[in-house]
Amino acid sequence: MLAFVEQNGGNVGTREIARAWGLKNADRAALKTILRELANEGRIEKYRKKMRRTGVLPPVVLAEVTGRDADGELIAVPAEWDEEENGPAPKIRLHVPRRARPAEIPGIGDRALVRTEESTDEDDGVRYSGRAIKVLDRTKHRTLGVFRVLPDGGGRLVPVDKRSLGRELTIRPGDTFDAREGDLVAVDVQKHGRFGTTVAKVKERLGSLASERAVSLIAIHAHGIPHEFGKSVLAEAEAARPATLDHREDWREVPFVTIDPIDAKDHDDAVFARTDSDPDNPGGFVIDVAIADVAAYVRPGTAMDKEALARGNSVYFPDRVVPMLPERISNDLCSLRPAEDRPALVARMVIGADGRKRSHAFHRVLMRSIAKLHYGQAQAAIDGHPDDTTGPLLPLVLRPLYDAYAALKRARDERSPLDLELPERKILLKPDFTVDRVVVPPRLDAHRLIEEMMILANVAAAETLEKQKTPLVYRVHDEPSLDKMTALREFLATIDINVPKAGALRPAQFNTVLARVKGRDNEALVNEVVLRSQAQAEYAAENYGHFGLNLRRYAHFTSPIRRYADLIVHRALIRACRLGRDGLAESVDVAALAEVAAKISAAERRAMAAERETVDRLIAHHLADRIGATFTGRVAGVTRSGLFVKLDETGADGFVPAATLGRDYYRYEEGHHALVGDATGESWRLGDTVTVKLVEAAPVAGALRFEITSHGRTLETRGGRGKKRTGPRERAAPRRETTRTKPKRGTASAGRKKR
Repeated sequence: MLAFVEQNGGNVGTREIARAWGLKNADRAALKTILRELANEGRIEKYRKKMRRTGVLPPVVLAEVTGRDADGELIAVPAEWDEEENGPAPKIRLHVPRRARPAEIPGIGDRALVRTEESTDEDDGVRYSGRAIKVLDRTKHRTLGVFRVLPDGGGRLVPVDKRSLGRELTIRPGDTFDAREGDLVAVDVQKHGRFGTTVAKVKERLGSLASERAVSLIAIHAHGIPHEFGKSVLAEAEAARPATLDHREDWREVPFVTIDPIDAKDHDDAVFARTDSDPDNPGGFVIDVAIADVAAYVRPGTAMDKEALARGNSVYFPDRVVPMLPERISNDLCSLRPAEDRPALVARMVIGADGRKRSHAFHRVLMRSIAKLHYGQAQAAIDGHPDDTTGPLLPLVLRPLYDAYAALKRARDERSPLDLELPERKILLKPDFTVDRVVVPPRLDAHRLIEEMMILANVAAAETLEKQKTPLVYRVHDEPSLDKMTALREFLATIDINVPKAGALRPAQFNTVLARVKGRDNEALVNEVVLRSQAQAEYAAENYGHFGLNLRRYAHFTSPIRRYADLIVHRALIRACRLGRDGLAESVDVAALAEVAAKISAAERRAMAAERETVDRLIAHHLADRIGATFTGRVAGVTRSGLFVKLDETGADGFVPAATLGRDYYRYEEGHHALVGDATGESWRLGDTVTVKLVEAAPVAGALRFEITSHGRTLETRGGRGKKRTGPRERAAPRRETTRTKPKRGTASAGRKKR
C-alpha cells in the first residue's frame, strides 16, 4: 500500500486505490481501516482527500527561497510544513531555465509555486529538485515605519510591525529624503550597530499619516497590495461600452431586487423567487440568482484581466476599499443598479418543498433591477414595517423570497453545516475617519436568505462545470487534520465531553458538541477551540469538497466584481454552456488553473492580514488616550509567553506578558489551553472572562499591552503538585495581592525562564 501511494506521487485517494486494486464495495471498509491505521502510525497522511507518504512533498508546492548552495543554485523549502510531525522541512534545489525571463526567476526571500520531483541521489541533504512555475510574492527588502524628526536634522523610524516594537532606527541628516514629521516611509538598513541604534536611509516617501484615511495606507504598503491602476487598465475601463441584447436573453421584465449592506457601493447580485407552477413539484419554488456579467467587460489577457489577477480580490478596510477592478467597471457598468439595463449570468434553480434542488440552468441575460434594498429594510418589511420602497414589493417579490428561504432553511438544517457562533464586529467611523464606536450588527433572516441563495447558485455552478468536464477553480475546505482532531478530543475530555475516536468528525457532530455548551460559561471557549481545529478554506483546481458547508462540490460564482475566482467560474460557464465568445480559452487546463488558484489564495490571505492589522491600528488609536483604564474581556489566545485578551467593548486584541501575571512560575498546558501556576495552581484559560488594565498602546503598530487585575482560576489536581492534571474541575483562586513583585534570587522559580 505504501509503495503504491508513493509511486503515484500522492495523487490517489480511497476511490483510486480501490479501482486500481480491483476492490469491490464489500472491501471498502477494510481498505479504509488499513488507511486509517497507517495514518495513525504516522506513515501516510491525508492531503486534500488524497493519500501521500508522511514527509513527502506533493508534485506542486508553495515554497520559499531561503538561499543558495555552494554552486550558487537557489535552495527553497515548503512554505507550510509541520516540523513536529514530519521533521525538518525538505530542501528543494531550483533549476532556472536558460531562457527564463527575469520576472520568472525567484530571488532569496521570494515565494514561488514550484513543481518538484524527488532526486535520485541526495546531495548535500537536498532531497528534491524543482522548477519555479510562478513567482507569487517578491521579498520586501525595505522596512516601513513612521518618520519622526530629530533636532539635528536627522530622524528616527518608528516601525509599523508589531514584531519590531522597541527597535527604532536612526536616520542621519542627509538620508531623510526630505521626509516630514509623521510621514510613512520605506528605508534601507545601512548598518546594524552592535550596541547603538541601527542606522537606516529613507528611500521612499509613501504618504503622510497626518492626512485622512492614513491607517489603511500602512497595511497597503506593508503587504504590497496593488492600489493604483495603470494607465492602460484605466483606458480599457473607460473604453468599455454598455452591453446590449446581442446573444442575450431579455429578462428585463423579471422583478429582480438587490439586497446588500446599507453602505454597499457595488451590487453584483440580485434575486427573485416564485412558486413553481409545475404540478409535479407541489410547494416548490423557482429561484433566480442574477450575477453581474463581468466577463463581458474583462477579457482574458487584457490589461484589466492581468491587473485583476495580480490583485486577486478587493480589499475592504473600514476607511476605504481597494477594488479588484476600476470603478468604471465595478461601480458603474457591472453594478446592478435599479431601473438600468445590466448584463448578467443567471442561475435558475428549481427546489422542492423540502428545499432540495431538483434542477438548474444557466442563462446569459440582460436584466433590470426594480429596487435596491439593504438587509434591515427588507427585514423590517417582512416584520410588518414596510416603507415606501418595500411596501409595493411585499406580495410579488419579498414574501416569495422569504417563503423560498424557509424551504432552503429546511434543507440546510438537514445538511447540517458547521454552525459556529462567531459574532462579527463592525467599526463605525467619524467624518475624520477616526473610530466612533464598534458595534455587532444583528444577524437577520435577510442575511441568511441571501447567503443560502448564493450557496445554492455556487453549488449549481460547480455541478454544471463538472458535468461538462470544464476545468474550474473550486472553493475547498479540508476536514480537520488527525493531529488537530486528537488535540480537540483531548480538550473536550477536560470538560466532560467525549467524542468518537474512530475517523474524523462530521460537521453535524461538531454541531452536537456546540449545542451541548450553548448558554454555558464555556460556550465561547468551545466555539473558539472548534474554530481553531478547522483547516483554512482556499481555492484549488482539484476538488476535495467543502467540509464547513458539508458540500461535495462548491465554487465561487456570485461575486466576480470583487473575486477573481468567480470571474474564472463565469468564463468556464460561458464556455461549458456555449453562452458567447468570451469564455474560458480551450487551452486553459487544470495545471494552468492550479497556478491561478495558488496565487489568488495567497492574495486572499494577504487581504485578510491587511484588513485585520488595519482594524488593530484604528482601535489602538482609539484607545491610546485611555492608558490606565480598565476593561472586561476574554482570553482569546494562550501561549508560553503570555495571554492574548480580546476586549468586550471594542473587540480589540492585546497582550499580557506571562512575566506580569504574578509571583508564580506559569507553565503552558496545551491540553487545557491554559497557563497554570506551579505553586498556586492559579490558571488562565482560553475563553476565561478577565478584567485588564491598559498599560501601553502603540497605534502605529496596532499593539496594546494589558495587565490583568482580576484573579485566575485554580485547576484542581489529583495527587498533589507535579502530578498529571487529569480532571477539568476548576474553582476560583483567592484574589492575589495587587503588588506584583518578582521572585528574589535563590527562590524556587527565580532561575527558571518563563516559557
